Amino acid sequence: DKLAAEFADELDNLGVRVAALEKKADNVKITGTIKASYSSYDGDKLNVDGKKAPTNHQGRLRSDLWVKGDINDDWTYSAMFRNQQFFTNDKGNAGEENVAFQRAYVNGRVGGLAVQAGRYNKTDITGGNIHDHRMDGVQVSYGKDVKLTAGYGKATDANAVADNDVAYAELNGKLGAVDAYAAYYKFDNVAKTADDDKIWTVGMGFDLAKDLKLSGSYIKSDYDKAGVDDDGYVATLAYKGAKAAKAGSWGLSATYYDQGMGTVIAHTMDGVYFDEGFKGYSVGANYTLAKNIVAGVTYYDLETKEAGKDTDAQTLWSQVVFSF
Repeated sequence: DKLAAEFADELDNLGVRVAALEKKADNVKITGTIKASYSSYDGDKLNVDGKKAPTNHQGRLRSDLWVKGDINDDWTYSAMFRNQQFFTNDKGNAGEENVAFQRAYVNGRVGGLAVQAGRYNKTDITGGNIHDHRMDGVQVSYGKDVKLTAGYGKATDANAVADNDVAYAELNGKLGAVDAYAAYYKFDNVAKTADDDKIWTVGMGFDLAKDLKLSGSYIKSDYDKAGVDDDGYVATLAYKGAKAAKAGSWGLSATYYDQGMGTVIAHTMDGVYFDEGFKGYSVGANYTLAKNIVAGVTYYDLETKEAGKDTDAQTLWSQVVFSF
């Protein structure tokens, strides 16, 4: 007790310094995923990532490294680095040795608004049936049970639009047992249409039974061309779902697509689809092999919607994801 009293100030200062060091040590977190995938293609259109494929299959290893940390009590930053290796040596995909700086953005609050700014991935409110790709911009959100989000920026490196202005507004909320949403997107100077593309969508999802959910979206664009649809819809039935933290968990899903040319900018799907519009279905399953190791397989069968063409494409896609 005598020693403790004699060195009380020094011990107190040491405790403050240790606490500060511990807080700084927790300030930066590094996480990541390693995704090993294999795709087999068949049909009239052998096209991968918007480029003609020299083979009817593709093997890829994609490694994503995330760096996240606190700026202060209200703001955080996130950055992501990516490396891709193509086992099939597809010359249409360059830079296998490079690590690309893919995303860098901050999140925080300004008054009652949640703000995200920088280079982030923008997945549309339908889950990526319209756009799922990077953009440089800023978005603000307000609300919790009913949330309004608005954003503006420039698209980056998407097949159909790059370095062009993008604006969007999204509204979603829960109405009893129903999740409902509506949104508007405007993409300037879309390459495949050589014009601006304005897209509206409404949709909802609800539980049919325990662990069984049905969701659907109607999508309408202002793209007007003879023989090409300007609207479409997507419906998904999903049962359970694999959870990375729970070994043995699993899920099944089935989706039907009927999307006109103007309703798709950069689709989230892993299968081959048609820029001029497409219809068809996908079925998939996933399973957690061990904690943080999830395997999945999906089959896509799609055909073009362009008048006068009889073109189809089938994709069998499989993947194992290791997360840390």
